[in-house]
Amino acid sequence: MRFIHTSDWQLGKPFGRVPDQARAALFEARLDAIDTLAAAARREGAKIVLVAGDVFDSPEPGDRVYRQALTRMKAASDIRWVLLPGNHDPARAYGLWSRLVGEAPENVTVCLEPQPFELIEGFWLLPAPLQFKRALDDPTAWFDHAEIPAGAKRIGLAHGPIRDFGSGEMAANLIAADRARRSGLTYLALGDWHSRREIDPYTYYSGTPEPDDFDREVSGVALCVDLRAETPRVADLPIGRYQWTAESWSLSSGADLEGLLAGLAGAGERQNLVLRLKLSGLVTLTDRGVLRDRIESELAHEVRWLDLNLDDLHARPTDAEFADIDANGVLRGAAERLQALAAEGGVLGKRAAAALERLYVEQHRADRVEARRC
Repeated sequence: MRFIHTSDWQLGKPFGRVPDQARAALFEARLDAIDTLAAAARREGAKIVLVAGDVFDSPEPGDRVYRQALTRMKAASDIRWVLLPGNHDPARAYGLWSRLVGEAPENVTVCLEPQPFELIEGFWLLPAPLQFKRALDDPTAWFDHAEIPAGAKRIGLAHGPIRDFGSGEMAANLIAADRARRSGLTYLALGDWHSRREIDPYTYYSGTPEPDDFDREVSGVALCVDLRAETPRVADLPIGRYQWTAESWSLSSGADLEGLLAGLAGAGERQNLVLRLKLSGLVTLTDRGVLRDRIESELAHEVRWLDLNLDDLHARPTDAEFADIDANGVLRGAAERLQALAAEGGVLGKRAAAALERLYVEQHRADRVEARRC
C-alpha cells in the first residue's frame, strides 16, 4: 500500500499583492502542480493521491479553475484522486462540491460524508470533510468509533490544526494531536498547515505542493507514504515550481551587494525565485543610488517577483556629494534642510532621506543632459 499525501492546493488563490504578470504565473503554477503530482505518483508506483482539504481557495473558484482541475485529474486516469473539503472550500449544500460530485470523472472520489469506505482491499479510509469554515468540534472525533471489518487497516484523512495558536478566538476545527493513537490509525493524513510537518510517526501534514508565502519551514512537497512496514515510511517528493525566499542584508557600501547576490539562486534558477529582500545599513548617496538601480533594473527582472524594502537603507552624503547639489543655488538650501530632517530619524526623517537621495539623482541627471547639449 503506497499513496501520495498532499493538501492545500488552494486552486484559484488570487495573490492580491503580487503584480499582474507574476500573479498569473503563480496562479497557473498551482494548477500545474496537479500534473506534477500525477507524474510523481507514477514514478513512485503510487496509484492513489489523497488530498487532505482546501483543494480550492474558496467555495466559488470560478469556472476556469474548476474545469482545469477536473480536466487535469481526468487526464491522469491511471491515478485515483480522493478529495476532501477543507475550511477554504467547505462542503456547503448545493455549492461547489455538489456540482463536483455530479461531474467528477470516474477516477475522482469526493468525500462528502464522515463515513468509512474501502480504499483498496484491506485498507479503509476515514474521511473528515468540513461542512463549515469554522466548527468548534473535532472533525475526527468519530474516528474512535468507526466500524470497519476486523483486521483491516484504518487511514484517516482530515483538515484542521492540532494546536490552538492563541489568537483570542475559540480554535476552529481543532484536531486531537494523538488522534492516530486514539483511533488506531495506520496513518493520519492532515491538511491545513502549509508546511510539511511530522506530528508523530503516524501523523503528518503534507504542506502545500506549491509554496505560497515566505518563511515556511518546508513547503513545495508532497509525501509518498508506504504502509507495508509496521511504521509508515514517509518520503518528501519535490513538487513546487517556485521558491519563496526572504533575505535581510546589511550593507556598508555598494561592494557588499555583489557577494550577497552571488549567494542567491543561479542565474538560470532566478526565474523561479520569489524574493522578499530587505536592505539596511548606512551608505553614501552614490552607493545607494547604484544599489537601487542594480536591484530594480536587473535583479527585479531576473526573479519571478521581488518584494523590495529599502526603508532601513539610509544614505549619508559625503562632503563631495553634498557639494554637487547646486552649490550656489536654491537647491542647496533644500538639501541642507533635508539632511537635517533625515538626521532626526523617524517617519519624517525617512521621507527626508529619500527626498535627499532623489534630489541628488535628479541633479546628476540634469548635469548629464546639460553636458550632452554642450
